[in-house]
Amino acid sequence: MITVKPAGMEDAEALLSVQKQAFQALLKKYRDYGTNPAMEPLSTMKRKLLERDYHFIQLDGRNVGLIGIKRKEEALCVTPIGILPECQGRGVGREAMLLLEKMYPENRRWILGTILQEPGLCRFYESLGYRRTGEITSIKPGMDEVGYEKRMRGNCDEDSGGLF
Repeated sequence: MITVKPAGMEDAEALLSVQKQAFQALLKKYRDYGTNPAMEPLSTMKRKLLERDYHFIQLDGRNVGLIGIKRKEEALCVTPIGILPECQGRGVGREAMLLLEKMYPENRRWILGTILQEPGLCRFYESLGYRRTGEITSIKPGMDEVGYEKRMRGNCDEDSGGLF
């Protein structure tokens, strides 16, 4: 069973361990040492825990991923979301994102960025109802971040044909 469990400052080392494992393959591929979450020191994780909500993604009680939520303007920004390599492609991230949306029912707008050159990541977010914003930021040659947004209505997302 997939669950999303709030994390606190006491979980900083465990969060960082999951984050490093989850982002290692992208670090190896893009060598984006200045921006990749796998390179963050513990001090950065602790600072971010003061600025945003973090959650463990759990599969049968085991920490297999993490999600950070940052309040930004009139939206919640997903930054980062990472799943351990052995759990990727099994629906864990999808279920976690849907659970997360239910944890913040007052939120009407979700935003995030992902790597434009990773079609699987782009398809993942698009399958959850996220749409490209048109915002693209160059990180380095051959690596760009593309912005995504999902607007919500009441307890139903904008595309659900709800009554609102």
